[in-house]
Amino acid sequence: MTATALGLGLNWPRPVVLVEADAKGGSGLLAGFFRGQLDQPGLVDLVLAQRSDLVAEALPRLLYPVPDSSVSVLFGSRSHEQAGGVAALWQPLLDALREVEATGADVIVDAGRLGLPGWPRPLVFGSDVALLLVGSDLPCLAASRSWAAALAAEEAPGHTTRLLVVGEGRPYSRQELARSLGVPVLGSVEFAPDQARVYSHGQPPSVPPWWRRVGRGPDAAGQAFTGSAYVRSLRATAEALVGLSYAAIRGVPEQLRVLAGGRRDE
Repeated sequence: MTATALGLGLNWPRPVVLVEADAKGGSGLLAGFFRGQLDQPGLVDLVLAQRSDLVAEALPRLLYPVPDSSVSVLFGSRSHEQAGGVAALWQPLLDALREVEATGADVIVDAGRLGLPGWPRPLVFGSDVALLLVGSDLPCLAASRSWAAALAAEEAPGHTTRLLVVGEGRPYSRQELARSLGVPVLGSVEFAPDQARVYSHGQPPSVPPWWRRVGRGPDAAGQAFTGSAYVRSLRATAEALVGLSYAAIRGVPEQLRVLAGGRRDE
């Protein structure tokens, strides 16, 4: 999930803020893509700011700009002990992220596995689009069915739910998944474990065979990766998600504020 969220962010057509809000704790981004070589504050520091009602003011200085991209990251908690302390942060963070959106940047939230203690419910149901990541086999269908129904039941003006399929056709098609889960499919991401490790583990792109390197220059591996079906599928999904998000919020900015503010008890 985290690799897909990061992949979407790095292929996003506009400036974007990626929020790592997985309730299980232990930042997958810091340990994975950044390979444990980065010491950057994140959600726990926002908890301290929340005590003084300064979440919106503290958020910009806690965002890490990913080099050579238009992505800024708010890193998640480092452990399960820290994860328990951020549960009360989600609603103030949602309000602060609305202010970020007003500056022209989009926001992607990696909500992790839904339903864990302290999961970011206000961020999920306060979003413009809730995107449920699903595989295309029977165990994934069974695991996703109840959450697809729960997310779809919360649809309202300015908030919609879609599926994102990883590995379409293994064995079910997007049409079969949409019909079975009762939620439309936004798009699909190629099943490409080796290429996904570039985002999940910070692994360098694989060097292509010699005949694919002809005429590509010294960055043949990077060019092959950015032109791969995997990255093209992420790029197409990002563009579709931007379009759907704008369609969801067009004409209802006041309603978005009501939806966000109306969930303070959750």
